[in-house]
Amino acid sequence: MKKKHIYILLSDTGTWFTRMIKLYTKAEHNHASIAFDDEFKEVYSFGRKRPGNPFVGGFVKEDLQSEFFSKASCAVFSCKVSERKYNQLRAYVRKFEQEPHRYKYNLLGVLGIMMKIRVKRENAFFCSQFVATVFEQNGHSLVPKCASLTTPADLERSNALQLMYRGEIQHIMQSSCQVL
Repeated sequence: MKKKHIYILLSDTGTWFTRMIKLYTKAEHNHASIAFDDEFKEVYSFGRKRPGNPFVGGFVKEDLQSEFFSKASCAVFSCKVSERKYNQLRAYVRKFEQEPHRYKYNLLGVLGIMMKIRVKRENAFFCSQFVATVFEQNGHSLVPKCASLTTPADLERSNALQLMYRGEIQHIMQSSCQVL
């Protein structure tokens, strides 16, 4: 049976909002995205819809070549799945792509993590909650906790993921397949 790769990208853009989160988490990377190709043209997450405003967020297709990611550091992890599972995960994310306006950023959920309280809101996610949910909803958990309490650091420690690259995002964009 043919295997395919799905990539989990953990990143740090260095913005003031990210620095505030980092003060609490002490983690190297505080943003999580899912990618369906090794050229990172299909990268999805929940985050800011406008680069200059961290308070307007929701489902986003991320452009890693944009100015927003130009100085970002990252860690890229790979998860090998069957072609059937890959198609299921991709189809699940396509539903978000088709109606992005339905989905909001779950800022209350981020605050819930700080208090260790599950805050699950309909059609609202934060970045790592979204990544974990994509897998959970398709019968493949990445971490041994519910998606609404999953952090990027939890994903980094996942036994289901293999580290492929650690460094600057721009470096993988210049040589994508060669790095992975």
